[in-house]
Amino acid sequence: MQDTTMLLSRRSLLRSAGWFGAGLAGSGLLPARLLAQPAAEAMYPSVANLVYEYVASSKLAGVVAALGWGDAPPAQIARGTLAPDSLVPVDLDSLYRIYSMTKPITGMAAMMLVDEGKIELDQPISDFLPRFAKMQVQVTPDGSITDLKPAQTPITLRHLLTHTAGLGYTIIQKGPLKDAYEAAGLVPARVSRQPIPVLGNVNTAATLALFADRLAEMPLVYEPGTRFSYSVSLDLVGRIIEVVTGQDFDAFLAERVFGPCGMTSTGFQVSPAQAARLTSNFVLHDGKADLLDPGANSVYLDPPAFAFGGAGLISSPRDYDRFLMMLAGGGMIGGARVMSEAAVRLGTSNLLPQAVDLAGTWIAGAGFGAGGRVGLGADAGTFGWSGAAGTVGFVNTRIGLRAGLYVQYMPSMALPLGEEFPKAVLTDVSAMKKAA
Repeated sequence: MQDTTMLLSRRSLLRSAGWFGAGLAGSGLLPARLLAQPAAEAMYPSVANLVYEYVASSKLAGVVAALGWGDAPPAQIARGTLAPDSLVPVDLDSLYRIYSMTKPITGMAAMMLVDEGKIELDQPISDFLPRFAKMQVQVTPDGSITDLKPAQTPITLRHLLTHTAGLGYTIIQKGPLKDAYEAAGLVPARVSRQPIPVLGNVNTAATLALFADRLAEMPLVYEPGTRFSYSVSLDLVGRIIEVVTGQDFDAFLAERVFGPCGMTSTGFQVSPAQAARLTSNFVLHDGKADLLDPGANSVYLDPPAFAFGGAGLISSPRDYDRFLMMLAGGGMIGGARVMSEAAVRLGTSNLLPQAVDLAGTWIAGAGFGAGGRVGLGADAGTFGWSGAAGTVGFVNTRIGLRAGLYVQYMPSMALPLGEEFPKAVLTDVSAMKKAA
């Protein structure tokens, strides 16, 4: 089985070679009617071929693509089943572990509070979490956790939203800092009820408040504002939202995001009534797929230690498309305003600090907004992110395009699907433009 870093990280994360694409202004035994929408496949033939090939070749049990424009319902392109041994076809209402696609949702929740004047982008987070007032920084990144120097810059909300706070991540860090994070329970993610040797026996901090307090005791990897370094920062944003609003983080999301957007299948735990819709997750290695988290016996049927704002949500293609639809609509969906247009514009813009070092990172050549990658130049208007189990979701607010891909396998870079899907979308959209 793969190393922890390989298992949960290095998702085909929107590398600079145009993740969104430059120029954007199952089973043969199942009835065809359960596998596809012919009209959708005619509109998006490249996406349809991609989905078909991965299931027909048995590389994946099921794949769903959801694509839409403006406020129109999503087109569904789906093949396969919830698991290889299942006869239940995947569709827009199947449930998926979206992992880091949680981050843009958390980011937009924070942007609501910025818009309401309850917190400022460049306000030190120590105003709300005093333990972060005097942080220490490793002299050597990922080196000694005792050879430290005082941080010269306070951590701000901007830093947290853009992964430039200098915080760590057990799926990224190595050596003593990784060990210290694990010992303190700073591992805000779930994989399986099954014991997985390479993941160790980590007990996540019992509450979001305790998570934040323990995180404040850890040294930073980098000076805040100087380097993009993927981290637990969006989980910490969840705690700030709690302090600012006086609500539990999950309750805030339910009231301000999921409810208004009509995201009835999204949450941090799968209820028994919804369990039959949950896909199974697999780990791909050595040319085979091992069952990692079966839908019928998933860890997501259990309550989490707390609401993980960085990687904790379960959602359906239909639900996540509604989140993207809200962004495409400038904060409006179904005639209801969820957030202001100004908040959407700011959250989907490039919020990276000036002069931040992006060399060798996943987003070199791009920008980063409130929890997601931001396209620049020909990619302007694009915003989105991907998940550790292969899911991808993005919106182009300039032209109103929404696109999402839903699969369940780890590590996500085991297959090139995460890079192939945006290219297929680009091919089909470009063809539409030529035909118009």
